[in-house]
Formats: sequence, structure tokens, C-alpha cells
Amino acid sequence: MTEMLEQIQNHIIVPVVVLEDAKDAAPLAKALVEGGLPCAEVTFRTEAAEESIRIMTSEYPEMLVGAGTVLTTEQVDRAINAGAKFIVSPDFDPEIVDYCIAKEIPIFPGCVSPSEVAQAAKRGLKVVKFFPAEQFGWVSTIKALAAPYTNMKFMPTGGINTNNLESYLNCNKIVACGGSWMVKGDLIKAGEFDKIKDLTQEAVALAKSLRK
Repeated sequence: MTEMLEQIQNHIIVPVVVLEDAKDAAPLAKALVEGGLPCAEVTFRTEAAEESIRIMTSEYPEMLVGAGTVLTTEQVDRAINAGAKFIVSPDFDPEIVDYCIAKEIPIFPGCVSPSEVAQAAKRGLKVVKFFPAEQFGWVSTIKALAAPYTNMKFMPTGGINTNNLESYLNCNKIVACGGSWMVKGDLIKAGEFDKIKDLTQEAVALAKSLRK
């Protein structure tokens, strides 16, 4: 878990990917790797998610691929069996969190309130997701939550883009930001993987310039 957190922190940005068709998984992974960001959170919002994770981790083993929007323990098993290295849930679901902890699977549950952060802290978690970030008060809320829970860090997702990335990365309680602006669904559907590669390179350069 410590090594994985270091990888995520080094990447600074975690692309949040929605794939409607598994045929797009390999070219998307290629674009991210060549763009300098070998990392992805593939959301379980579509039927193609499981196979997409399997393809990405098989063809690009250097990638750190996780599963997002995980809502059931059955999805946890499917994601891990497909090759996912971590699980992200949009909320704090005790059943999913405890299931992952028992199986020693890295889990980043969504937490937006003191009660949720407290539950995560009691279970020994060091990093939680903060979603949807912009709608729940962005950086100011994260700082307020971090004040009493000094050992907790956050991975915000939701509404983060090039315009507000600096505000998030200036906060030392944030390990990395989830974002989808470089992997937008319309670009994937149109097969514009060169454009995704370019946007990824730009995102990496921006993130590194902001977090020195």
C-alpha cells in the first residue's frame, strides 16, 4: 500500500476513465503511457469496465490501474481478478471497505463529512477519496476535514481541471487529483488517441510545474 501511494503521489494526477467499449482500452492505455501518465482509474459505470481493466493491465503491465465507482463486493472481486491494483468507491460503504481491508486490497472510499473520515481513520486508512470535490466545497472543505484528522490525506475527484488544479495541488493534504479532462468520452469514442496523448503530456507538465 505504501509503495502504491508513492506511485500515485508521484503521478500527481489519476485519469478517471469511462470506457463504453473494451476495444478502446489498449489504445487509451498506450496514449496515457506515451503521454507520461501510466495510471488510470477505470470506472465500473459500464459493462466494458472489467474487460478494459484486463486488457490494460495485460498489455501495459507497467500501468497502475484501479477500478472506480465500485458499489458492491462482487465488483471488487471482478475488478481485482481482472488486474486492478486498487479500488475506489464514490461513498463510504462499510461493507466494501471492510471487505477490501480483510483481503488486503487497497481501498479509497469517498468521504465528504467528519463522520465518514472518522470511520476511515478508525479502520487505519491513510488516504480517502473526496467526491464530488467541487460540489462539496473543494479545497476549503478538505482543509477543514484534515484539521482534526491530521493523519488523513485526500484524493479529490469531480470537477477538477486545468483551471482549478493549482488550488488543489497547493494543499499538502492532497496526494493526487482525479481528473477526466485528458480522457474525455467524446475523444475516446472518436478514436482521437493522439489528442489524448497530447492532453496527457500537457497535464503532466502542468501538474509537475505546480507541485515542485
